[in-house]
Amino acid sequence: MGVGGPYDLRPDELAALLDGEPAYRLRQVWDGLYKRARRPAEMTDLPAALRQRLEEALPPALEETSRLVADGGDTVKWLFTLSDGARVETVLMAYPDRVTACVSTQAGCAMACEFCATGQSGFVRHLTAGEIVEQVVAAVRAARPRRLSNVVFMGMGEPLANYDRTWAAVERLHGDLGLSARHLTLSTVGIIPGIRRLAGEALPVNLAVSLHAANDALRDRLVPINRRYPLGPLAEACADYVAASGRRLSIEWALIDGVNDRATDAAELAAFARPLAAHVNLIPLNPTPGYPVRGTPRQRVTAFAETLRALGVNATVRVTRGVTIDAACGQLAGAPVAVGSAPAGRVPAG
Repeated sequence: MGVGGPYDLRPDELAALLDGEPAYRLRQVWDGLYKRARRPAEMTDLPAALRQRLEEALPPALEETSRLVADGGDTVKWLFTLSDGARVETVLMAYPDRVTACVSTQAGCAMACEFCATGQSGFVRHLTAGEIVEQVVAAVRAARPRRLSNVVFMGMGEPLANYDRTWAAVERLHGDLGLSARHLTLSTVGIIPGIRRLAGEALPVNLAVSLHAANDALRDRLVPINRRYPLGPLAEACADYVAASGRRLSIEWALIDGVNDRATDAAELAAFARPLAAHVNLIPLNPTPGYPVRGTPRQRVTAFAETLRALGVNATVRVTRGVTIDAACGQLAGAPVAVGSAPAGRVPAG
């Protein structure tokens, strides 16, 4: 099928594959792919000959190259190879009250944030809507018997730089997989045109802005796209999104030792967040090969959070998951994996 795979098919394209079959087969196969997250060979309500024909006609777009497991099995990271050889990573995280998939929207990333492993790797290409959806389907299958409840577009890539395909995936996840819009979160480093487009959409998804600095000089260095979309216009776009969607804005802040974890940084962050009534997620910087600066020590992370609360900002410290398998925030890179020579904790695709 080339780039994309079965989840890029429109209903009319799937109907063409079912030419000669009863009309109700289209709904059976569509529901099998989405509501039941099954491969054609697993759709036992179809005749065996049709299952075989569809299995051959609808190969997956994502080939599981490796799988890593951490946190007692509660965190799983896949490395997928796409049909053209591009690679992406997807993470599944199980919590007592929810199961969340973190999906990629691009192979690589062009935003060049120096502390992020994906940014260090450079941009390869946009993912199709189907390739994004198929990551979620893989997570649905792996989560069983629990139900996948949340999807965060916080994996590799900048979702709003791949807006049309990302939004098409959102609509498919909502309409066909049945996920609530309120349980879908798009992350951005601050692509203002994308935020403004998002404000006009019908589905009230969540928006998370990876801020990391609240003065333009520092943010220009940490998040280079700030030179095009600086903090003032970004705040205005975020305010318009909150007003249009009725959803609370989240601000992501990776705490970097001696860089953005000082009292002055907290004051600047509070001044940005308070007018937006935003919630701040603090994330001690996770290690990446291309950025030698360490994350803020835990005691000072706690102090930074307390300072924000004293300044009237709702702030929490994210519980870091998957660091030992490079699955935590900022660590995804789609690096090649030599199956058969993997370190402990890596499960080769079977």
